[in-house]
Amino acid sequence: MRVLILGSGGREHALAWAIAASPLLNALFVAPGNAGTARLGTNVPVPVIDLDGLVAFAQAERIDLVVPGPEGPLVAGIVDGMAAAGIRCCGPTAAAAQLEGSKAFTKGVCEAAGIPTARFESFTDAKSAHAFIRRRGAPIVVKADGLAGGKGVVVASTVAEAEAAVDALLQDGTTVLIEECMTGPEVSLFALCDGTDALYLGSARDYKRVGDGDTGPNTGGMGAFSPVPGFDPAPAMDQIIRPALAEMAARGTPFRGILFAGLMLTEEGAKLIEFNVRFGDPECQALLPRLRTDMLAALLAACDGELARFSLRWSEQASVAVVMAARGYPADPALGTLITGLDRVGTAVFQGSTQQDGDALRAEGGRALTFVGLGANLAEARTAAYQGVHAVHWPDGFCRTDIGL
Repeated sequence: MRVLILGSGGREHALAWAIAASPLLNALFVAPGNAGTARLGTNVPVPVIDLDGLVAFAQAERIDLVVPGPEGPLVAGIVDGMAAAGIRCCGPTAAAAQLEGSKAFTKGVCEAAGIPTARFESFTDAKSAHAFIRRRGAPIVVKADGLAGGKGVVVASTVAEAEAAVDALLQDGTTVLIEECMTGPEVSLFALCDGTDALYLGSARDYKRVGDGDTGPNTGGMGAFSPVPGFDPAPAMDQIIRPALAEMAARGTPFRGILFAGLMLTEEGAKLIEFNVRFGDPECQALLPRLRTDMLAALLAACDGELARFSLRWSEQASVAVVMAARGYPADPALGTLITGLDRVGTAVFQGSTQQDGDALRAEGGRALTFVGLGANLAEARTAAYQGVHAVHWPDGFCRTDIGL
């Protein structure tokens, strides 16, 4: 099979690494890719926002399967474009991708399907939103309705903070959702879906803030571990994932691909924080090294509606993924800094914002490397991951030191 992966981060390198191990694979392309994916296949200089260019490339190269990494092209309709060209693409249509593209849409699905989630109201004007906040008090959660690159959620501890968040988000012309503040540990649950059936893909917990002890600004993710100890996925699959699939099918927009449910484990049980329609980054890097099933075969089964006859096998080992980012991330990461010593790393390392410069490897953005350690438990996996971190020489890079604790 000829496969095209869309994206350029650590998630896409991990996907390329897993798919490259499949005996079904004949040729692998990644658009636009990074220095890591170039070692596994052919990088293609087409940005993920160029849907027409991606479809044209897939047609020219007789691609059998397209695997989108980030949410942007999914919400924009890359699956629809590929389908019109007769090319399989493992992900939701633009209509189904609204599960991530619009939080208000997702709340409607939850209401119709009886999915447990936070109570909310939506607003398009600041005056009404401020009045609601003052009635409800703090803590309270303010969210942008659409895609916001991880920057559209504010957990406000005061009324003033919530009102400021509303004002900032409404300046961009978006609808805002204001939710009750749920409490409890968070879990990321991943499911592979074919429109009718869903297979549990694993659990993870990520670390969003840039500094140790969950301090500093939010980022795309500074690390993750998998699986989450003590988490039973069965109730969430039955009460959240499968009802969502049934509701989407009833609406005529069946969901296929990766469904990522961010869950809050409250005293009343698991409640949905939000849906994403793709793997998380760096959760993907933590999950895939534990997979013992052919990833390409699994993605094909999801595309072809054959998950009912498919099964997934996982290693019993735990994994810890530690992200290294360029100094200044997330606000102003240093560009072009030199990374050496990757050949000394004894664990899996997935590259993100990297570029090969002759014999030199350079970081060209924020999150450049993800080190993944495996072990009989989280402590062993954590030790292995940080051994990889310490093997690399990158004076201009940094990481959190508490991933997996």
